[in-house]
Amino acid sequence: MASAIDTAKADAPQRRQAPGRGWRFPGSRLGGLILALNLLSLLILLGGALTLNEWRSNLVEARLESLTSQAQLLAELLSDGGVTAGDPQPTLNPLLASEALLDVFIPQGQRARIFDGDGFQIADSYVVSSRIDGEPLPPALPADAPPPKAADGVTRSETRRAQADAELYMEVAAALEGQPQSSLRRNELGDRVVSVSIPIRHVQAVLGVLTIEAGDVDETLAAQRRALIPFALVAVAVTLLTSLLIHLFVARPILRLSSAADHVRMQRSRAISLPDLEDRKDEIGNLARSLETMTATLSDRMDAIEAFAADVSHEIKNPLTSIRSALETLDLIEDPEKKARLIAVVQADVRRLDRLITDISNASRLDAELSRDAPRPVDLSKLLGEIVTVYETTSKPGEAPVRLIDRLEPSPKGGRPRGVVVGRETPLGQVFRNLIDNARSFSPPGRPVAVILERAEGEALPIRVRVEDEGPGVPPENLETVFERFYTSRPKGTKFGGNSGLGLSITRQIVEAHDGRVIAENRTGPDGGVTGARFTVALPEPR
Repeated sequence: MASAIDTAKADAPQRRQAPGRGWRFPGSRLGGLILALNLLSLLILLGGALTLNEWRSNLVEARLESLTSQAQLLAELLSDGGVTAGDPQPTLNPLLASEALLDVFIPQGQRARIFDGDGFQIADSYVVSSRIDGEPLPPALPADAPPPKAADGVTRSETRRAQADAELYMEVAAALEGQPQSSLRRNELGDRVVSVSIPIRHVQAVLGVLTIEAGDVDETLAAQRRALIPFALVAVAVTLLTSLLIHLFVARPILRLSSAADHVRMQRSRAISLPDLEDRKDEIGNLARSLETMTATLSDRMDAIEAFAADVSHEIKNPLTSIRSALETLDLIEDPEKKARLIAVVQADVRRLDRLITDISNASRLDAELSRDAPRPVDLSKLLGEIVTVYETTSKPGEAPVRLIDRLEPSPKGGRPRGVVVGRETPLGQVFRNLIDNARSFSPPGRPVAVILERAEGEALPIRVRVEDEGPGVPPENLETVFERFYTSRPKGTKFGGNSGLGLSITRQIVEAHDGRVIAENRTGPDGGVTGARFTVALPEPR
């Protein structure tokens, strides 16, 4: 048996396939990269803020512990240092309390105050040490301008002092209940201070409260803000780097693809080719490969259209030349019999030309029809049965009969028929009609044409339709060229001009559009002789 020719793979261009997809950020690699870089900058800033906030909290807690220890020690010294007076109910002596504060070392930046049992201040380390409590002077005002006042008519300084006194009084009042107090509040200058208030006891009686406050909190917070600056700068740098990477890896490649598309549109090239972008494993690489494949396909389609136009021109010129020659000769012939034969030739060429133009029109509309018709399940058993029935009812005496042989096993009850493919019913019907018409044109009168529907288990394209005839077969060297456009080589004795040479070409185009293939081969008998031709259409199963 002659070797079968797989025409679906003939002259098929090799396209660059997209690389396999590994794990990636849901939906987009670039999206994941952009999100990761932006989150990185935010995490740097957030991490710096959390770190410094933790450091600030630890620092304030450590300061409070240090002041508490210092205040407790000083309160015991005051309690045992003879600053009480009166019997049997002792009270704090303001003079002795002031002298005690004068004798005790109070570090720079700290302030110690003593309050009696009623919450009145009786001693202040700033006073006994001759320290002057002041604040920066405000900007100079015009001579006739009134001093700035708050909403109730008092100055801002007076308002701050009142608020500071109220917070201090609340802390002292709580300490007079017998429990040490600590807080972070503002003093009369508006500065934040760490304050500790310790009860001064005589045995179990609370005689007063010792308050020590440190005013270096603002300096600590300023240092904290300065420490946050490097984190902010790093976050800004990461954001700028992210923007630069987006520009380099997203914006510029897209601009290059746009420029390449404009280049193709201006007809300076036939296809987009950007190898450095096509090798990328992200969406930009997918886009570049898709554009390259698309433009290459369009270029191939343009080449095919040009070749088709050239073939059409050549095929139309043959009958036109024959008609023109016959018409020029017609007036020179006197013999009625010869003139009748010449007129018959002209009529045959006209019919051939009409058939040729019809087939060319069908071939040129094929792509548009395939794109407009949405694929749907097609039962080949039913489709082939309807086609064969039409041939049986319209067959004329002497024409080759058509027989359908359905070798598919019955489908399970309620299951999908075993001969179903996903495709377009009208083009598929045209495929089988073309093959049947071709087989009938080569079959001897009265000899049947068999249409066989079967399955090839284990094959990538398991559904097979074979059209077999008992004609002279196909020359082995033409098993592939029979699918080329305008191939019309026929055996001797066959009527010339009965075919346009487009039927099998259209068949191959439709089958390949359905992800199938069509092959041609010769049938042989026991003695090795050719007994006919066989055309096999292989189609995939629905997924």
